[in-house]
Amino acid sequence: MIAMPSSLLKLWVDADEFARHTLNFTPDPVQAEILRSTSRRILLNCCRQWGKSTVTAALIAHRLVHGDPDTLVVAAAPALRQSAELLHKTAAFLRLCDIRPRGDGRSQTSLLLPNGARMVALPGRDATIRGFSAVSLLVFDEAARVPDETYFALRPMIAANSNAAIFAISTPHGQTGFFYDAWINGCSTWTRWQVTAPECPRIGPEFLEEERHNLTDIWFRQEYMCEFLQSQDCVFPADLVDAALFGSEDMP
Repeated sequence: MIAMPSSLLKLWVDADEFARHTLNFTPDPVQAEILRSTSRRILLNCCRQWGKSTVTAALIAHRLVHGDPDTLVVAAAPALRQSAELLHKTAAFLRLCDIRPRGDGRSQTSLLLPNGARMVALPGRDATIRGFSAVSLLVFDEAARVPDETYFALRPMIAANSNAAIFAISTPHGQTGFFYDAWINGCSTWTRWQVTAPECPRIGPEFLEEERHNLTDIWFRQEYMCEFLQSQDCVFPADLVDAALFGSEDMP
Protein backbone atom coordinates (compact mmCIF):
# COMPACT_ATOMS: atom_id res chain seq x y z
CA MET A 1 0.00 0.00 0.00
CA ILE A 2 1.31 3.50 -0.86
CA ALA A 3 1.69 5.52 2.32
CA MET A 4 -0.18 8.80 2.57
CA PRO A 5 1.45 11.93 4.01
CA SER A 6 0.32 12.80 7.52
CA SER A 7 -1.07 16.11 6.25
CA LEU A 8 -3.73 14.18 4.29
CA LEU A 9 -4.29 11.38 6.80
CA LYS A 10 -7.02 13.21 8.72
CA LEU A 11 -8.89 14.01 5.50
CA TRP A 12 -9.35 10.34 4.68
CA VAL A 13 -9.89 8.99 8.17
CA ASP A 14 -12.68 11.51 8.77
CA ALA A 15 -14.69 10.38 5.72
CA ASP A 16 -16.52 7.73 7.75
CA GLU A 17 -17.63 10.27 10.36
CA PHE A 18 -18.57 12.74 7.61
CA ALA A 19 -20.79 10.12 5.96
CA ARG A 20 -22.57 9.26 9.19
CA HIS A 21 -23.12 12.72 10.65
CA THR A 22 -23.31 14.98 7.62
CA LEU A 23 -24.65 12.77 4.85
CA ASN A 24 -27.00 10.66 7.00
CA PHE A 25 -25.42 7.59 5.45
CA THR A 26 -24.69 4.72 7.81
CA PRO A 27 -22.08 2.53 6.13
CA ASP A 28 -21.90 -1.19 6.77
CA PRO A 29 -18.60 -2.49 8.27
CA VAL A 30 -16.82 -2.95 4.92
CA GLN A 31 -18.03 0.39 3.60
CA ALA A 32 -16.74 2.03 6.79
CA GLU A 33 -13.34 0.39 6.28
CA ILE A 34 -13.17 1.83 2.77
CA LEU A 35 -14.13 5.31 3.96
CA ARG A 36 -11.44 5.15 6.66
CA SER A 37 -8.77 3.71 4.38
CA THR A 38 -5.58 5.69 3.81
CA SER A 39 -4.72 3.69 0.70
CA ARG A 40 -4.38 5.64 -2.55
CA ARG A 41 -4.94 2.59 -4.77
CA ILE A 42 -8.16 0.70 -4.09
CA LEU A 43 -9.82 -2.20 -5.93
CA LEU A 44 -13.35 -3.05 -4.89
CA ASN A 45 -14.74 -6.30 -6.27
CA CYS A 46 -18.33 -6.46 -5.08
CA CYS A 47 -21.66 -8.00 -5.94
CA ARG A 48 -24.54 -6.21 -7.59
CA GLN A 49 -26.60 -3.92 -5.37
CA TRP A 50 -24.05 -3.82 -2.57
CA GLY A 51 -23.87 -0.03 -2.64
CA LYS A 52 -20.51 0.58 -4.28
CA SER A 53 -21.71 3.75 -6.03
CA THR A 54 -23.20 5.13 -2.83
CA VAL A 55 -20.08 4.66 -0.73
CA THR A 56 -17.95 6.05 -3.55
CA ALA A 57 -20.19 9.10 -3.89
CA ALA A 58 -19.91 9.69 -0.13
CA LEU A 59 -16.13 9.53 -0.36
CA ILE A 60 -16.09 11.88 -3.35
CA ALA A 61 -18.35 14.37 -1.56
CA HIS A 62 -16.03 14.36 1.43
CA ARG A 63 -13.01 14.90 -0.79
CA LEU A 64 -14.68 17.82 -2.59
CA VAL A 65 -15.84 19.52 0.60
CA HIS A 66 -12.79 19.00 2.81
CA GLY A 67 -9.98 18.65 0.26
CA ASP A 68 -7.85 21.37 -1.25
CA PRO A 69 -9.65 24.13 -3.19
CA ASP A 70 -8.13 22.87 -6.45
CA THR A 71 -9.37 19.30 -5.91
CA LEU A 72 -10.37 17.64 -9.18
CA VAL A 73 -12.24 14.32 -9.21
CA VAL A 74 -12.59 12.52 -12.53
CA ALA A 75 -15.02 9.60 -12.79
CA ALA A 76 -15.08 7.28 -15.80
CA ALA A 77 -17.41 4.41 -16.65
CA PRO A 78 -18.21 2.35 -19.76
CA ALA A 79 -20.92 4.87 -20.69
CA LEU A 80 -21.52 8.49 -19.76
CA ARG A 81 -24.90 7.53 -18.30
CA GLN A 82 -23.12 5.45 -15.65
CA SER A 83 -20.49 8.00 -14.67
CA ALA A 84 -23.17 10.72 -14.68
CA GLU A 85 -25.22 8.66 -12.22
CA LEU A 86 -22.26 8.68 -9.82
CA LEU A 87 -22.03 12.45 -10.28
CA HIS A 88 -25.76 12.84 -9.51
CA LYS A 89 -25.39 10.78 -6.31
CA THR A 90 -22.48 12.96 -5.29
CA ALA A 91 -24.52 16.10 -5.97
CA ALA A 92 -27.34 14.74 -3.79
CA PHE A 93 -24.89 14.25 -0.92
CA LEU A 94 -23.51 17.77 -1.41
CA ARG A 95 -27.01 19.22 -1.08
CA LEU A 96 -27.13 17.67 2.39
CA CYS A 97 -24.11 19.88 3.15
CA ASP A 98 -26.11 22.95 2.01
CA ILE A 99 -23.97 23.13 -1.11
CA ARG A 100 -25.60 23.71 -4.49
CA PRO A 101 -22.92 22.90 -7.03
CA ARG A 102 -23.23 24.10 -10.61
CA GLY A 103 -21.58 22.99 -13.82
CA ASP A 104 -18.03 24.16 -14.42
CA GLY A 105 -18.93 25.71 -17.78
CA ARG A 106 -16.56 23.42 -19.66
CA SER A 107 -17.86 19.88 -19.24
CA GLN A 108 -21.51 18.95 -19.74
CA THR A 109 -21.47 16.55 -16.79
CA SER A 110 -19.57 18.36 -14.06
CA LEU A 111 -19.87 19.87 -10.61
CA LEU A 112 -18.19 23.06 -9.42
CA LEU A 113 -18.26 23.88 -5.72
CA PRO A 114 -17.95 27.37 -4.20
CA ASN A 115 -14.49 26.40 -2.90
CA GLY A 116 -13.32 25.72 -6.47
CA ALA A 117 -13.29 21.93 -6.19
CA ARG A 118 -14.61 20.09 -9.26
CA MET A 119 -15.95 16.72 -10.34
CA VAL A 120 -16.17 15.67 -13.98
CA ALA A 121 -17.93 12.55 -15.30
CA LEU A 122 -16.55 11.00 -18.49
CA PRO A 123 -17.58 8.24 -20.89
CA GLY A 124 -15.27 5.27 -21.38
CA ARG A 125 -13.89 6.35 -24.75
CA ASP A 126 -10.24 7.19 -25.25
CA ALA A 127 -10.83 9.80 -27.94
CA THR A 128 -13.02 12.04 -25.79
CA ILE A 129 -11.38 11.99 -22.36
CA ARG A 130 -7.93 13.55 -22.73
CA GLY A 131 -7.08 17.02 -21.49
CA PHE A 132 -7.34 16.90 -17.71
CA SER A 133 -4.32 17.24 -15.44
CA ALA A 134 -3.42 17.27 -11.73
CA VAL A 135 -6.38 15.00 -10.93
CA SER A 136 -6.80 14.38 -7.20
CA LEU A 137 -9.07 11.34 -7.34
CA LEU A 138 -9.57 9.07 -10.35
CA VAL A 139 -12.60 6.77 -10.15
CA PHE A 140 -13.43 3.88 -12.48
CA ASP A 141 -17.02 2.74 -12.01
CA GLU A 142 -17.90 -0.69 -13.43
CA ALA A 143 -14.16 -0.93 -14.00
CA ALA A 144 -14.28 -4.49 -15.38
CA ARG A 145 -16.15 -3.11 -18.41
CA VAL A 146 -14.03 0.02 -18.92
CA PRO A 147 -11.76 -0.44 -21.97
CA ASP A 148 -8.06 -0.77 -21.24
CA GLU A 149 -7.41 2.14 -23.62
CA THR A 150 -9.47 4.40 -21.36
CA TYR A 151 -7.64 3.25 -18.24
CA PHE A 152 -4.24 3.81 -19.86
CA ALA A 153 -5.29 7.23 -21.16
CA LEU A 154 -6.55 8.41 -17.76
CA ARG A 155 -3.74 7.22 -15.49
CA PRO A 156 -1.26 9.91 -16.62
CA MET A 157 -3.71 12.56 -15.36
CA ILE A 158 -2.56 11.89 -11.78
CA ALA A 159 1.15 12.17 -12.63
CA ALA A 160 1.45 15.77 -11.41
CA ASN A 161 -0.26 15.06 -8.09
CA SER A 162 1.81 12.80 -5.85
CA ASN A 163 -1.10 12.42 -3.41
CA ALA A 164 -3.68 11.42 -6.03
CA ALA A 165 -5.80 8.33 -5.48
CA ILE A 166 -7.31 5.72 -7.81
CA PHE A 167 -10.51 3.82 -7.04
CA ALA A 168 -11.56 1.00 -9.34
CA ILE A 169 -14.91 -0.51 -8.36
CA SER A 170 -16.78 -3.23 -10.20
CA THR A 171 -18.53 -6.54 -10.42
CA PRO A 172 -16.35 -9.05 -12.36
CA HIS A 173 -16.73 -9.41 -16.10
CA GLY A 174 -14.63 -12.21 -17.52
CA GLN A 175 -10.92 -12.79 -17.28
CA THR A 176 -9.61 -9.88 -19.33
CA GLY A 177 -9.03 -6.19 -18.81
CA PHE A 178 -7.07 -4.02 -16.41
CA PHE A 179 -9.42 -4.62 -13.46
CA TYR A 180 -9.03 -8.39 -13.68
CA ASP A 181 -5.28 -8.09 -14.20
CA ALA A 182 -4.86 -5.74 -11.23
CA TRP A 183 -7.00 -7.99 -9.03
CA ILE A 184 -5.16 -11.18 -9.95
CA ASN A 185 -1.66 -9.98 -10.79
CA GLY A 186 -1.46 -6.43 -9.47
CA CYS A 187 1.35 -5.39 -7.21
CA SER A 188 1.09 -4.62 -3.50
CA THR A 189 0.30 -0.95 -4.15
CA TRP A 190 -3.36 -1.99 -4.55
CA THR A 191 -5.59 -2.51 -1.53
CA ARG A 192 -8.33 -5.01 -2.34
CA TRP A 193 -11.81 -5.57 -0.94
CA GLN A 194 -14.22 -8.29 -2.05
CA VAL A 195 -17.85 -8.45 -0.97
CA THR A 196 -20.09 -11.29 -2.16
CA ALA A 197 -23.89 -11.26 -1.99
CA PRO A 198 -24.08 -13.57 1.07
CA GLU A 199 -21.89 -11.00 2.85
CA CYS A 200 -24.16 -8.09 1.98
CA PRO A 201 -26.61 -7.30 4.81
CA ARG A 202 -29.13 -5.88 2.32
CA ILE A 203 -29.51 -9.02 0.20
CA GLY A 204 -31.56 -11.82 1.73
CA PRO A 205 -30.94 -15.56 1.30
CA GLU A 206 -34.39 -16.12 -0.21
CA PHE A 207 -33.66 -13.68 -3.03
CA LEU A 208 -30.28 -15.28 -3.67
CA GLU A 209 -31.83 -18.72 -3.87
CA GLU A 210 -34.36 -17.42 -6.39
CA GLU A 211 -31.55 -15.88 -8.46
CA ARG A 212 -29.57 -19.08 -8.34
CA HIS A 213 -32.47 -20.90 -10.01
CA ASN A 214 -33.20 -18.18 -12.58
CA LEU A 215 -29.69 -17.37 -13.77
CA THR A 216 -27.09 -19.54 -15.40
CA ASP A 217 -24.35 -20.78 -13.11
CA ILE A 218 -21.79 -18.45 -14.69
CA TRP A 219 -23.99 -15.38 -14.37
CA PHE A 220 -24.88 -16.13 -10.75
CA ARG A 221 -21.28 -16.70 -9.75
CA GLN A 222 -20.14 -13.57 -11.55
CA GLU A 223 -22.89 -11.17 -10.44
CA TYR A 224 -23.35 -12.36 -6.87
CA MET A 225 -20.27 -14.36 -5.88
CA CYS A 226 -17.72 -11.97 -7.45
CA GLU A 227 -15.90 -14.65 -9.44
CA PHE A 228 -13.84 -13.85 -12.51
CA LEU A 229 -15.08 -16.43 -15.00
CA GLN A 230 -14.50 -16.99 -18.68
CA SER A 231 -17.04 -15.77 -21.18
CA GLN A 232 -19.83 -18.18 -22.01
CA ASP A 233 -19.00 -17.84 -25.73
CA CYS A 234 -15.36 -18.77 -25.19
CA VAL A 235 -14.53 -21.59 -27.63
CA PHE A 236 -11.47 -22.92 -25.82
CA PRO A 237 -10.97 -22.56 -22.04
CA ALA A 238 -7.86 -20.61 -21.04
CA ASP A 239 -6.35 -23.57 -19.17
CA LEU A 240 -6.59 -25.70 -22.32
CA VAL A 241 -4.95 -22.98 -24.42
CA ASP A 242 -2.18 -22.56 -21.87
CA ALA A 243 -1.61 -26.30 -21.80
CA ALA A 244 -1.34 -26.42 -25.59
CA LEU A 245 1.09 -23.49 -25.70
CA PHE A 246 3.25 -24.23 -22.70
CA GLY A 247 2.72 -27.92 -22.10
CA SER A 248 1.01 -29.72 -19.26
CA GLU A 249 1.70 -32.90 -17.36
CA ASP A 250 -2.00 -33.70 -17.60
CA MET A 251 -1.95 -33.77 -21.41
CA PRO A 252 -1.19 -37.05 -23.18
